[in-house]
Amino acid sequence: MAAVPDTALPTTPEAALRRRRWMPRRARLLPSWGRLPLRVRLVAGFCVAILLVLSGAGAFVYLRVQYALDLRLNEDLSDEAQLVAAHVSPVRGTVTDATAIRSYFQVLDSSNRVMAHGPGVVNTSLLRPRELASALGRPQRRDRGALLPISARPQRLYAVPLGAGARPPAGRPAVVVVAVRRDQRDEALRELIGQLALADVATLVIASLVGYRLARAALLPVERYRVEAARIAGGATGVRLAVPDTAQDEVARLGRTLNDMLSALEDAVERERRFVNDASHELRTPLTLLSTELELALRRPRTAEEMEHTLRAAAADTADLITLAEMLLSVGVESFDSRTAPAIDLGRLMEGFVDRHRASASHRDRLVLADTARGLIVHGDTARLGQVVTNLLDNAMRHGTGTVSVITREEENLAVITVHDNGSGMEPQFLPHATERFSRADASRTSPGSGLGLSLVESIVRAHHGELRMCSGTAHHHGAGHPAHPTCRHPGTGTTVTVVLPMATA
Repeated sequence: MAAVPDTALPTTPEAALRRRRWMPRRARLLPSWGRLPLRVRLVAGFCVAILLVLSGAGAFVYLRVQYALDLRLNEDLSDEAQLVAAHVSPVRGTVTDATAIRSYFQVLDSSNRVMAHGPGVVNTSLLRPRELASALGRPQRRDRGALLPISARPQRLYAVPLGAGARPPAGRPAVVVVAVRRDQRDEALRELIGQLALADVATLVIASLVGYRLARAALLPVERYRVEAARIAGGATGVRLAVPDTAQDEVARLGRTLNDMLSALEDAVERERRFVNDASHELRTPLTLLSTELELALRRPRTAEEMEHTLRAAAADTADLITLAEMLLSVGVESFDSRTAPAIDLGRLMEGFVDRHRASASHRDRLVLADTARGLIVHGDTARLGQVVTNLLDNAMRHGTGTVSVITREEENLAVITVHDNGSGMEPQFLPHATERFSRADASRTSPGSGLGLSLVESIVRAHHGELRMCSGTAHHHGAGHPAHPTCRHPGTGTTVTVVLPMATA
């Protein structure tokens, strides 16, 4: 049978009420329970657990006391029954010495007729016919009156057949019934029940108060975190959760983790904001130039040569925009697990890139591969490492003078690439900002470039868990990379850029 879609069900208020009535009770209660505050649910669960423990303990105490009282009562009844049986006359069924018996008793024959009874006992059988039939076979105990509600004359009867201890009167079966009052026993049990109930109520009240205070104290930091998180969600910046330095519990660890997450998010937002601002600033200039050139070309009729010149200039500006956009996309390179990347020979890779760059460079005689070490095996991406080498060589050829030397070596189980030029170098105060996006030294602002090359290099090196170092003259700037810093090896002039990568382990 095909299922009926939800839209086919009646949606009137009466139909919804009928569906709710047919809904299982547990399904109706669970949402209400989930809407309660957490501290209330904790206290309720704590009180339920305490109630179960108290109920179990109270039941155990009650049963033990009841067993002790019943044992004493049953022993007294058994002794009295034996005493009565010993004084029953085997001929007439009467008691020979009733003064020796202090309990209430009856001697019944098989027809439930009273043959003898003690003083103060009615001449009516204490046993019902069915109870008498059972007592003729084996001893029976019966209670008259209830513990709760309180009965007027609570009794316990003990019926034992006459046999081994005494010969039945006139050879007929007979039963001795002994009765004892249960007033003291029942009163003791009722008092015990009241005391246990009072103790349970007092314990529950105290436990609920203590549990509420404990739950409130435990959840108070969480509530503070919620208030501060609401402030942050409202736009507050620089706000951190107040976590005591000495606290080491789960809530404190949660607060520290949230603070670390907030710091990381704020840093990411700040980098994104700075990137958007810088990108919009850098893109505005070439777009403005392109728009101006096209507007000027359209102001009056142009010759074919003028139009060609304008179109070539626009094409050049468009190419610059494409290059800048590609650089912006490349700067956002994501980190990857270098352990799963393929193993490559960095020395051989460097030889190939330097040869290709030397073949295409306008000053090919300036580029020298001074030294290269074979067997520098690293885990990495060939295309991304190629971008690193290409950007470093382009910067050195564009801004440096004289010979540009490239060295690859191994040091302290690290693969080291060094690119050095003999130019004027960078200003010492500019070195810490050289890898920032769109950052350009004052001397290079008039030369072509977007200021993204070194930022791209650093992002790729960090993605390979490496380190980028900038040295100009006697000034040094070391990035925060994973490998240890090898010793600086470069001349005291010009600019030296060093890339340090961890070598692949066997």
